[in-house]
Amino acid sequence: MILDLFKLDGKVAIVTGANTGLGQGMAVALAQAGAKVVGVARRSCEDTRKLIERDGGCFTEVIADLSSMEVIPLIINGALDAYGRVDILVNNAGIIKREDAIDFSEENWDSVIQVNEKMVFFLSQAFAKQLIKQNEGGKIINVCSMLSYQGGIRVPSYTASKSAVMGLTKAMANEWAQYNINVNAIAPGYMATNNTAQLRADSDRSEAIIDRIPAGRWGTPDDMKGAVVYLASDASSYVNGFTIAVDGGWLGR
Repeated sequence: MILDLFKLDGKVAIVTGANTGLGQGMAVALAQAGAKVVGVARRSCEDTRKLIERDGGCFTEVIADLSSMEVIPLIINGALDAYGRVDILVNNAGIIKREDAIDFSEENWDSVIQVNEKMVFFLSQAFAKQLIKQNEGGKIINVCSMLSYQGGIRVPSYTASKSAVMGLTKAMANEWAQYNINVNAIAPGYMATNNTAQLRADSDRSEAIIDRIPAGRWGTPDDMKGAVVYLASDASSYVNGFTIAVDGGWLGR
């Protein structure tokens, strides 16, 4: 039956930035679809654990600061130690720095590129190596942005990183499809998360954004659930290198 293709029973999913916001929503969705979830974050994922275990799901956390490349083995080995295998990676964690482009500092540039772009590639690389060892394929899901398509204002490093992630999604898909590894991405629209707190606090800017969204509202973590389960499941086995926009119609406006 078609709905069976969306089941994730027996799969192990790593989700970065799983302690809050979109990462938490996607982690819960994957668990509800049957996956065992490894949540990665700088801080405790206890709230995510409670939501998953409340529904009878399995959850393990790995505390890791993605500003350091040294945590990559910790993340992969944490999943293997807990569940013996990996199947799904959701590269959700990201940071944003706001500053006029004319004054944008090298520190703000480097910190965003490290977490949003460099870590995404090298964690995916380590994950793909493990999938190749297992020889059963797997799924990598990157989180892009509306600024993978547009320039934005006062966020040059974020725009650069999210544009790069869309390109990397295609590049990794081209090389790893031969191993039955699907690499795709989700581009959230304007979501009610910590990253957009400043925008939502500015009533004029928030109203202007909502006026352009055909759905007439900010997105929520729940809006990401269907897309992430689809891309993590066998239902998307012939989807490679594509970015799905979950944006309430923003890009179509």
